[in-house]
Amino acid sequence: MRVVVVSESFLPTTNGVTTSVRKVLDHLALRGHEAIVIVPAAGAPREYAGFRVHEVPAVAYRQFPVGLPSPQVTKLIADFKPDVIHAASPFLLGAQAIDAGKRLGIPAVAIFQTDVAGYARRNRLGAATKFAWRVVRWVHESAALTLAPSTASLADLEAAGIGRLGRWGRGVDLATYHPRNRVDPAVVRLRQRLAPSGETIVGYVGRIAPEKQVERFDALRGMPGIRIALVGDGPSLPAVRKALRGMPVSYLGPLSGRDLAVAYASFDVFAHTGAEETFGQTVQEAHASGLPVIAPRAGGPIDLIDHGVDGYLFDPRFDAQLRAYVEGLVLDEPLRLRMGEAGRRAVVGRSWESVCDELIGHYESVLAPVTVRV
Repeated sequence: MRVVVVSESFLPTTNGVTTSVRKVLDHLALRGHEAIVIVPAAGAPREYAGFRVHEVPAVAYRQFPVGLPSPQVTKLIADFKPDVIHAASPFLLGAQAIDAGKRLGIPAVAIFQTDVAGYARRNRLGAATKFAWRVVRWVHESAALTLAPSTASLADLEAAGIGRLGRWGRGVDLATYHPRNRVDPAVVRLRQRLAPSGETIVGYVGRIAPEKQVERFDALRGMPGIRIALVGDGPSLPAVRKALRGMPVSYLGPLSGRDLAVAYASFDVFAHTGAEETFGQTVQEAHASGLPVIAPRAGGPIDLIDHGVDGYLFDPRFDAQLRAYVEGLVLDEPLRLRMGEAGRRAVVGRSWESVCDELIGHYESVLAPVTVRV
């Protein structure tokens, strides 16, 4: 199969879109497919996984490159003659690629990954929420199939009048994130630094940004026997430091690779605070690491957490529930261990390999049937 992968984000930018695109490209190479990559100009590598990477004109918006309409996009697609177009979190660049594919008779699979309308709601932008959904409809209406990562996202898309929908989640690195990391000497040293008196460590991984609502950890103020560890960076870091001042919080900064796996393994409980996740990849990584997870009953985590089995879902309107669930796990180590084991079992079938094989099945589903003439 020949695939054009068009992404609004790619290396050197690191985020959820870039990560999933890299995993898709790795898998296409593994399965022997052919591909090219089209991304906004921002210093991307010339090749990835053996596939040529093409940069097209872009402008910077809040330090994020935004691909601009360019005839180069249509030419690249036409010259490559793909079977299918993969549009990752499409906006201007992805919309142009989808439209070009429609004119060239090439189906596009669009990956819905950014909760644009949720951002508008959170910022109380009123009419902007309706406008945001009009933009989403405009981008996705020409796609042969739109894939959403969660049932909540599917419901939002259906309510917005977007058709031809399917569900496609995300994989998790089951080898890197593993309960056996708990005995790694690096983890032992980190735990000693974070909790010198053997306290229970409540951890968070993610951007420190408004939509992540990390300030919710203030609900744990005064709880005995805990230490809080925050992994990540972002524009809300000063506000979070102010909100959590006086609490036993360690700021570990942005981590990746083995360092991130070590951080997960040093936690006893994982708490996710944002209520606008279209999926919730850190929830899967925490479960793979053998941790119980507490998250809002909203968006992607609803699909990922079996309430009372491998974690808890709290009502995002009431931070007191977050506190109660954390306190229950802090006081009950056997329960923490049972939930952590259940979380690991829940993700063992979600390797990137299996999830990307599922994606290839979605590609095949939009290909026009071959007419055999006799």
